[in-house]
Amino acid sequence: MAGAALAPCVAFAQQMAPAGTATLSAVQVNASRMDIPPIDVPASLSVVKVAPGDAGDPGVNLSETLVGVPGILARDRQNYAQDEQISIRGFGSRSTFGVRSIRLYLDGIPATLPDGQGQVSHFDFDVADRVEVLRGPFSVLYGNAAGGVVQLWSAPGTPTPQTTVGMYGGSNDSFRYLVDTRGTAGSMDYNIAASQFLSDGYREHSRVNRQTAHARLGFDLGHGQTLTLVVNHFNQPVAQDPMGLTKAQVQADPRQAAPVALQYDTRKSTRQDQLGLVYERPSGDSGQWRAMVYYGQREITQYQSIPVATQANPQQPGGVVEPNTHYGGADLRWTHRGELFSGDYEFVVGAGGDYQRQHRLGYENFVGDTLGVKGALRRDEDDNVNNMDAYAQWYWHFAPAWALMLGLRHDDVRFSEHDYYITPLNPDNSGDVNYSATTPVAALQWRLADALRLYASYGKGFETPSYNELGYRSDGGPGLAFNLRPARSQNYEVGAKWQPAQALSFNAALFRANTRDELAVAASLNGRTTYLNVPDVRRQGIELSFDGELAPSWHLIAGYTHLLATFRSAYLTCLTTPCAAPNTLIRAGTRMPGVPRNYGSLRLQHGGELGWREGLTLSGAGDTTANDIGTAVAAGYLVADADVSYTFALGEGTRLQLSARADNLADHRYIGSVIVNDSNGRYYEPAPGRTWMFGARLSF
Repeated sequence: MAGAALAPCVAFAQQMAPAGTATLSAVQVNASRMDIPPIDVPASLSVVKVAPGDAGDPGVNLSETLVGVPGILARDRQNYAQDEQISIRGFGSRSTFGVRSIRLYLDGIPATLPDGQGQVSHFDFDVADRVEVLRGPFSVLYGNAAGGVVQLWSAPGTPTPQTTVGMYGGSNDSFRYLVDTRGTAGSMDYNIAASQFLSDGYREHSRVNRQTAHARLGFDLGHGQTLTLVVNHFNQPVAQDPMGLTKAQVQADPRQAAPVALQYDTRKSTRQDQLGLVYERPSGDSGQWRAMVYYGQREITQYQSIPVATQANPQQPGGVVEPNTHYGGADLRWTHRGELFSGDYEFVVGAGGDYQRQHRLGYENFVGDTLGVKGALRRDEDDNVNNMDAYAQWYWHFAPAWALMLGLRHDDVRFSEHDYYITPLNPDNSGDVNYSATTPVAALQWRLADALRLYASYGKGFETPSYNELGYRSDGGPGLAFNLRPARSQNYEVGAKWQPAQALSFNAALFRANTRDELAVAASLNGRTTYLNVPDVRRQGIELSFDGELAPSWHLIAGYTHLLATFRSAYLTCLTTPCAAPNTLIRAGTRMPGVPRNYGSLRLQHGGELGWREGLTLSGAGDTTANDIGTAVAAGYLVADADVSYTFALGEGTRLQLSARADNLADHRYIGSVIVNDSNGRYYEPAPGRTWMFGARLSF
């Protein structure tokens, strides 16, 4: 069906690509773990080249790089205390903070903890070369919570040393300063960057100070051996949290903070340091070994708006959350290439392990009558996770027009909690639980023509509860919620990849994911949120994308997604707080919250490396429900952004780029993101009106 949808465009595309247009550059791809060109990967895979400064973007949010990528929805929440809201084909849409259901990687180093919770706040786009987004069945080969995979890869050092310094300034007293230097010194190549982002924020009480440093060092050890060192530092000493607003508050003043945010001075500070090593060497004439090790530490202090009266419950953990997490892991992979029955094949086998050691403290968010300060200790525990995995993949081009890809992965994830805060009214909550799953994948590809690939794929996936879901039992008793089961999904996809000319690329995919035991909110009482498993959920839809040169110096990239995500079985939930037990029926066929039926984006750009460059970006999404019953709805939107830049050649190897960018040109008033199932009805996070950003980048 996807191939048929593309067929009428063949003649048009061939006529549209004029002689002499630039070709799409060859791109190294790591998401498939195999040395296969993107067009031959039988899966939905988007590779986005990152060119810092090209669109006048300040380089703060992942959403800036994902224009034209279908399937993925990244929403800038205008709240740096909660990170970006990212979902892929509906997976991850229910996360109220951080990133769930999606595996994240930075230069091959996991940015998702073993319990499935991840962040993109430490992604550094000044050093970036490309972003890879893998969707559909083959993402499950990345293990727990892999509803999709997002990987950011740094660029290697340049043969000639080059340094870039830049500054951006714009609306809401927003400023960003950056420096990046890259080059080669003997057998080492390097790419090192540091930046600071400051903003008072669009909304009241949303000030942020974010500092990032990233270094990628590559060493040529000779005889085909390489060693890559990746060091990342992230420090966010302050990020105020304006919280969500009710519908009435949005209508009255979308720039206001929730009154309780001011009352309790809700805020968050974060510091993370991470180190990774990747060693690669040949294995005979047709193979390769790859070994990866990493270690990191993440410290968070977050002040929430839990009412003082709620904390009177002796089992309530307080309104200040302070987790200190040490994490790390290793992965060993062997790749072999050969020939079987006159067909080339590639085989990958690997094993790894990850660990998470989190010492979590909780405190009251008051002292006497003073709110928003650290008070008495209310929680003291170790939340630990260990994950062991093994995987194998095989790609076989068994006939001139056919290729087969198979995969298998086994994961074993163990959660263990050690409670040290034990009182007569708060018993020992220690306990442990173990989850395991074996997830197969298979795909068949048909090379209908030199430039056209059709494929079909199938895979099983699973997602364990994170500590956020396991923390409280629905019966109010102590210990982890052992009754929660991991969500298990069956994923189907058929697609087409078509490159009718060297400078044009079309992709289309039809997909369906049936999930059993989807996690959802059961009840919210006295600051405690508990969860349940929904028997049957379905996500299905279509993705379309285009990337190419329309004419010399004219480039268009576009992506569209139609997605229908529904609960296929009825269940009970809570809509208000307090709520001791689920009491509201969610009927079968109800839409999943946080998932628009339609969304997409496109960018049209004109210009070259020197002189003028102009761009127009359109992005939009349909209406989005914010609670399970569907009574809270954020209207759809379509916004336009425009940018212009001029690049001067000041001498050999020296360039100055001046840029200006205007977002939301029509000053449209809309909801940028929703907080799913907020028990206080504060579902809505308004997006800014028209904003401006001016920048200058000097490279020498």
